Amino acid sequence: MDIKKIRNIGISAHIDSGKTTLTERILYYCNKIYRIGEVRGKDGVGATMDSMELEKERGITIASAATNVIWKGYNLNIIDTPGHVDFTIEVENALRVLDGAVLVLCGVSGVQSQSFTVDRQLKRYKVPHIAFINKLDRTGADPEKVKDQLCEKLGHNAILMQIPIGLGENFEGIIDLISRKARYFTGPKGEQVKETEIPAEYIDKIEEMREEMIDAASMFSDELAEAFLEGNETEEMIIEAIRNATIAMEMTPVFMGSAFKNKGVQLLLDAVVRYLPDPTEIENIARDKDDEMRNIKLVSDPNLPAVALAFKLENQQYGQLTYLRIYQGTIAKGSDLMNARTGNKIKVGRLVKMHADNMEDTTSASAGDIVALFGVDCALGDTFNGGNNNYTMRQSFVPKPIISLALGIKDSKDQDQLSKALARFTKEDPTFKTHVDEETKETIILGMGELHLNVYIERMRREYGVNLEVCEPQVSYRETITKAIEFDYIHKKQSGGRGQYARVKGILTHSGKDENVFIDKVRGGNIPSQFIPGCEKGFFSVLEKGELAGFPVVGVKMVLDDGDFHSVDSSQLAFEVATRAAFKENYRKAKPIILEPVMKVSVETPSEFRGNIMAIINQNRGLVLDTVIDDNFTRIDSEMPLSETFGLATQFRSVTQGKADFTMEFSEYKSLPKNLEEEFLKKREK
Repeated sequence: MDIKKIRNIGISAHIDSGKTTLTERILYYCNKIYRIGEVRGKDGVGATMDSMELEKERGITIASAATNVIWKGYNLNIIDTPGHVDFTIEVENALRVLDGAVLVLCGVSGVQSQSFTVDRQLKRYKVPHIAFINKLDRTGADPEKVKDQLCEKLGHNAILMQIPIGLGENFEGIIDLISRKARYFTGPKGEQVKETEIPAEYIDKIEEMREEMIDAASMFSDELAEAFLEGNETEEMIIEAIRNATIAMEMTPVFMGSAFKNKGVQLLLDAVVRYLPDPTEIENIARDKDDEMRNIKLVSDPNLPAVALAFKLENQQYGQLTYLRIYQGTIAKGSDLMNARTGNKIKVGRLVKMHADNMEDTTSASAGDIVALFGVDCALGDTFNGGNNNYTMRQSFVPKPIISLALGIKDSKDQDQLSKALARFTKEDPTFKTHVDEETKETIILGMGELHLNVYIERMRREYGVNLEVCEPQVSYRETITKAIEFDYIHKKQSGGRGQYARVKGILTHSGKDENVFIDKVRGGNIPSQFIPGCEKGFFSVLEKGELAGFPVVGVKMVLDDGDFHSVDSSQLAFEVATRAAFKENYRKAKPIILEPVMKVSVETPSEFRGNIMAIINQNRGLVLDTVIDDNFTRIDSEMPLSETFGLATQFRSVTQGKADFTMEFSEYKSLPKNLEEEFLKKREK
């Protein structure tokens, strides 16, 4: 197919704006499916693109899904992405390989919390986009209000390209401002588009809004500006000006309809073809590993050596499925490719085009195409090269996980299955992390939110049959001392034959930092040098479990300055035992306290919610360190004890309508307040 007739588009929006419903209609009108399935499986089948059982049950998109359709001779590769903030990495990975996007907005709710996140992602990857205002059949729908929100809240130069005929229950059709024609959608599934003259009552409004649209478009075309002044502008001139402005991300054309009621979808497909770029109109940059990572502009030419990016991985029954976006060259069955990260060569076996979870075999694919390879071992974000190239594409932005849970298994037989599941999910999703806590021996999983982790826990139970127990992870507390204490301890043991004798004398004090320090200041051979390693070993071995609450001890310095030995009964072991006993005997006298881990929490929120966020930080024993205000957004840097951060993501989202993002990292250990320490120790005793 002519590369100019390819469109790689994503459908992005806030959760529940109707992305998957819209995609289902697109598949139907492009003859890819022959019956329309509905989200939440009301029909017992569910939407085509939500192929995972959990997606059908919950009525949400969890993993992005790719499909390929033909519309009026144009080849559209479409990726339906999740709307929920917890699955943001799926959107990140899809957007970096797309040339254009459709931003779907609810006609009633307008710009919502996740619309902000999606908009930031579209801008980060410089993806040209058009907007589709959905759900005009709902009571309270107001497309002009939504268009204004696009301008005011997201800073778009949004221009209405259509107006509706009626709204809510009375929504009948759409009037196109360029052609000045009304269009109605008839037939059982709205598949027939009927074109008529504009109803008389709309003529004045149409002329006024058409003038507004052309005025905005003429900012990007001198030819259109002149023709408009003379009153002889053509449809082609208007389309050309809007297309150029859209691709330059200077304008967002706004279309409308109701996917659920089968209205406006065909006109949106026309707009995708008309206004969004083909692969040759987007600049894609790779770096040359053989030439000091110099930037190389990739050319969408099927005859050049291949360059492709792995943007999504799926572990299937018969091996790994790797989704590739081809930026340059051609990939054919049997051809050789090299992984730029590992240097490993692979031979292309099975090459497929994806339609949700169904595959269609193909023999070759060229620049601009999205395909999938079977049985290739690679990581997310790997670049594949043909010929002698050694190019690598830039890494996508991976947000850090912000919430954690501890997993336990009821049956040790499940350990292997759990390991397999964790290995697979961490490979497929870079925002899902796992590790075993060295102190508590718990398996900890980390993710972007409660829904994110719950979905993976449910998948482990269903897909791997693991019987899991889930709880909040234990906080890794520490102990330290607050008072300097002198010690003088004699270890003497006689049991017939050779005995044990060692005397150690010195001082226990705080080291001034989190490290434990052993210092040898013994002079005059009072303790022979061959016994000093025994003292050091005894000191460090006793720090693993403090006498106050059983937590590891940190920040203690032991200075050994004197002692005594016996020529026969002293040994390295005797001095090890003596040092250990000296520490235990004097630890309580040194006024030990419990330390808790304190996290650095940085929150980005629309400024209107600044007070709400600060209130939550204060309620959770947090301390605000700094606030930075940038336009309508505020960044709040704070410190908060780790024990208070469980459920923090939910708290922040609930008071900001889901619009806040935050990151969290370990800062330092600080003393637990006295009243909490007393409560804590009482619980431990019970």
